[in-house]
Amino acid sequence: MQQSHQESVIKEGTNFPGKTYAEVVLEPAYIQAKNELLSPMMAVNKAHLIMLAEQGLIPGEEGLRIAAAIQTLDLDRLRRSAYTGQFEDLFFEVEHELLALAGDAAGNLHLARSRNDMGIAIYRIVLREKLLNAIRSALLLHRSLRAFAWRHRETVMVAHTHTQQAQPTTLAHYIAAVSDSLERDIRRLRTAFAGCNRSSLGAAALATSGFAVSRERAAELLAFDGLVENSYDAVSGADYAGEAAAAVQLAAVNLGRFIQDLLLWCTQEFAVLRVADPYVQVSSIMPQKRNPVSIEHMRSLLSACAGDAGTVLSMIHNTPFGDIVDTEDDMQPYAWKSAASLEAVYRLLTRVIESLDVNADVLLERARRSFAPVTELADTLVRAERLSFRTAHAIVSRAVSELTAQGASVDRLTLGLVNEAAAGIIGRPLQLKESELRLALDPIHFVRIRSVRGGPAPAEIGRALQEQERRLEDLQQWAERKTGSIERSLSGLDETLAGWTANS
Repeated sequence: MQQSHQESVIKEGTNFPGKTYAEVVLEPAYIQAKNELLSPMMAVNKAHLIMLAEQGLIPGEEGLRIAAAIQTLDLDRLRRSAYTGQFEDLFFEVEHELLALAGDAAGNLHLARSRNDMGIAIYRIVLREKLLNAIRSALLLHRSLRAFAWRHRETVMVAHTHTQQAQPTTLAHYIAAVSDSLERDIRRLRTAFAGCNRSSLGAAALATSGFAVSRERAAELLAFDGLVENSYDAVSGADYAGEAAAAVQLAAVNLGRFIQDLLLWCTQEFAVLRVADPYVQVSSIMPQKRNPVSIEHMRSLLSACAGDAGTVLSMIHNTPFGDIVDTEDDMQPYAWKSAASLEAVYRLLTRVIESLDVNADVLLERARRSFAPVTELADTLVRAERLSFRTAHAIVSRAVSELTAQGASVDRLTLGLVNEAAAGIIGRPLQLKESELRLALDPIHFVRIRSVRGGPAPAEIGRALQEQERRLEDLQQWAERKTGSIERSLSGLDETLAGWTANS
């Protein structure tokens, strides 16, 4: 046992950080921080410095020295650096660099703040950017889906329920349903952005500060929409990350269902879709293969996206209320990756949809050969024969069952067969005419008369797509305003500090 202890000391060292702790925890966190957190960390430093100076909490000369140090700091060198264990994390390394450049004055940059409120603010800045990126790409996908649906308002197809042929609809009707679902996902992501884009700064460790800081001014400088008011909540609440993860996870699940249909429709057996050459790969042995790998990869990426988002929720679940900050070093990368994966799939799917070819002739012919339109035959009997729908349904069902038992298709559904079924159920033949029967079995007619709000009739789908465009324009304008506001605020920090040093 003694020998084992001595060997452990030799391997792990006697001072912080232990070798294995550094390998497992600190080095991965350092790599993530220099890749994702350095720029927002410097933005928080700039905003905090400006606020301290405006509040008269640091002398003007000190502020100038700190500002000069911040502008001089070599961020590219830090991004190239490796973890050495000299500093616990990137924050302390940056603080060391600023002290070397500005002297002891740089120590006052940490006045009235903690790594707690600072770290949460940095995480929120990164996550809001990931969410905003995903929203912008989702809006592009929505535009692509609307354009695709508009082109296919009269592309009649058979819809399926329980994996069986159900009723005629149009490809536009299906795609408009997908884009409606996507719109709800975008709105959930926007809500998650609103929950994320609130400032923790000024909460310090958890109880604010005795210095007269302006939390509102720090939030304004960084383009936050407001504060997490309760200072304990500001450094302990994690539902902003959970809300983002939940929105991303549901968006990935929703889109994954659409992707699964696309893959099925790409099979030769369905023969509905042809993916453009830039998004397919060939087999190494089978010359005929056109593998829709772009869609396959989207399927797996969305599964990984949902899994990473679920990891965020699991890590929040088992963390005590007051200790979220240290957990976030491990948790946030999963939130970032899930949002980034969703954004990437939105972007790729946009391009695939834009170049997708549809075999409309096959879809229409399949609808004409199917029993999918016979709901309209039952409806016709209700209108023409004054039967209840249940009775009309029974008549049509008996006639169809007779044909399917024979292995016959819908073109064998004759007026005589329908009358025979009617005689067995209502005891008399129908007044139905041959022309009425043929019209009731026409899938194009089926679609065109279903003009109830939300239905597949081309005119109604056109109205619905125009409504989607109007609603999404509001979301587009919101995304552009938020993007511009954040960019202006962050560039304004540099302009303010440059103005100080230029006028000194």
